[in-house]
Amino acid sequence: MTAPSFASHSYTVEIDPSDIDFMGHVNNASYLKWVQAAVINHWQRFAPAEAVAEHLWVALKHEITYRKPIFLDDVVIATVLLEKVQGARAFYETIIRRGEEVLAEVKSSWCCLDAETLRPARVARDVIEHFFKR
Repeated sequence: MTAPSFASHSYTVEIDPSDIDFMGHVNNASYLKWVQAAVINHWQRFAPAEAVAEHLWVALKHEITYRKPIFLDDVVIATVLLEKVQGARAFYETIIRRGEEVLAEVKSSWCCLDAETLRPARVARDVIEHFFKR
């Protein structure tokens, strides 16, 4: 029996003139800003409001593979996929595209925190189920 798969989430990337570096394309640091916004937006879209209010997410690690440069007027979408959840950790893949063209691939791990104590917190199974394809 195969495990159920997680639902993907599309996030429209806003490219700001301040994202452009001295070479005329998006600075590498902007990719991290976009991935963080896309992952948090993914959590807010699928998680119940109570879980969103009770939990915060902090990034533990990002591994970015840059494929092609991004420019100011590009229309860019970040597709977020939750790969797995283990205890208080979640593992994501984010693909950044211009149309069908892959511009960057990002593997990241995140830690869920209790919003009140700021201590690591496991995500309840019934909350995780909201992220599966229906």
